[in-house]
Amino acid sequence: MLDNRLKKIAELVSGEGAAADVGTDHAYLAAELINSGKCSRVIASDVKEGPLEAARNTVEKYGIQDKVELVLSDGLDAVDLTGVTDIVIAGMGGETILEIIARVSRDGRAAEGVKWILQPMTKPEVLRKGMYDCGFALKDDLIVEEGDKLYNIMTADYDPNYLCNLTEAESIMGYLDDEEPLTQKYYSREAERCAKVSESLKKAGKAAEAQHYEALAAKLKNGVVSENVNHIAEYLDSLYPFGLQEKWDNSGYLVECPIDECRRILLALDITNEVVDEAIKKQADLVVSHHPVIFEPRKRIMKNDPVYRLIADCIGAICLHTNLDIANGGTNGVILRKLSEKLELAGEAVPFEEPGGEKGLGWIIELKDSISGKALAELCKGIFGCGVVRTSHCTDMKISRIAFCSGSGGSMLGLAAEKGCDALITGDVKHDVWIDANNRGMALLDCGHFHTENLVLWELRRVLEERFPQLDIEIAESSVDPCEYV
Repeated sequence: MLDNRLKKIAELVSGEGAAADVGTDHAYLAAELINSGKCSRVIASDVKEGPLEAARNTVEKYGIQDKVELVLSDGLDAVDLTGVTDIVIAGMGGETILEIIARVSRDGRAAEGVKWILQPMTKPEVLRKGMYDCGFALKDDLIVEEGDKLYNIMTADYDPNYLCNLTEAESIMGYLDDEEPLTQKYYSREAERCAKVSESLKKAGKAAEAQHYEALAAKLKNGVVSENVNHIAEYLDSLYPFGLQEKWDNSGYLVECPIDECRRILLALDITNEVVDEAIKKQADLVVSHHPVIFEPRKRIMKNDPVYRLIADCIGAICLHTNLDIANGGTNGVILRKLSEKLELAGEAVPFEEPGGEKGLGWIIELKDSISGKALAELCKGIFGCGVVRTSHCTDMKISRIAFCSGSGGSMLGLAAEKGCDALITGDVKHDVWIDANNRGMALLDCGHFHTENLVLWELRRVLEERFPQLDIEIAESSVDPCEYV
């Protein structure tokens, strides 16, 4: 009566008490659990009357009406979990299963000691990653084959004190047994899927995203491997030389890893306590950030200082600040590429500020066709992902020559005017600079310090994955704007 998928699920049921079968459909699993003697009571639920009617026919066929309770319920909303030791949610999309367990967690109905058996038909990576946010910990992870299809089956326990977050690579690869032939078959299929996505992204001109999926495919084929941290630092130095940094800056390998090997890297704009929390939960060995975690000399390091916590949890830190802003292809290079994709340029971009030597901070571009201040602000909002762009009184003016500098470049307004620019795009603009911009009749756009720099993280991931495709490299979910807008 049962296919391989349901047979394995039935095997995994503990039989220590009642079982709940969510989305029961024909109640085949419920009938098997009762008829085999594994369970004395099963609650079979479904969100629609049609499947429940089919389940009722199965229950009556086997004469087990007194042992199977049929419940019309959206997920577990109307299911009484008293005495339930096993909960099966199978045959749905991973996102739907996650929504069901999230509701139970939020409602306070998830109990420790209950075995959850989850079988997503799609998006298993979404379920694996999301369950930890709901207080669930993955216990078993396996693959079952039925015809030409491979099914993920997972077991989980409710454990809100378990501190873990999966990276994207982990959520795709799961905790499968590498020695199992079906695991390798599954990895091979997933690698092919990621490779196809990479090719599509390349054709769409999305190089960073394409490289990311190519690296995911490499990890699925060959596994995640460790790299020497010094080699990673040397590679970053070759792209964004630490020697380019301003004299007042403190870029470099600032917090050493206790061991030389690194398996997982977290990328962030700032190393905050939230970023350290995420690094701990994702078991990152190294954090690579834009802003230095150690900037000015310290006379005391407190327990809530991210530097203290990095050292205490054996996590290293490499910081690339002004050297990343100055180097070709760095922060301002990413902005140049993003603007060039949206605007037609008349000729090559030229350096904005030139401190001397190899250094150049920001760029100046000339547009083939002018753009209004309002249209430029809307364009910047999309490029930088900021909800707000502050502008000078420039919405109606026509702009054809634009200077830009990531971070805090308001003090460069005068230089932009000297170089014949109509507009300056930057962040952290002070009050007096706004007055100056309006007096000069220039367009000044403040897109925020965070937003004009955070987009470089995707480029850092791209170059690192290009060189080290089998490292697990994650952009921190906690790398967010430190401000809220009311």
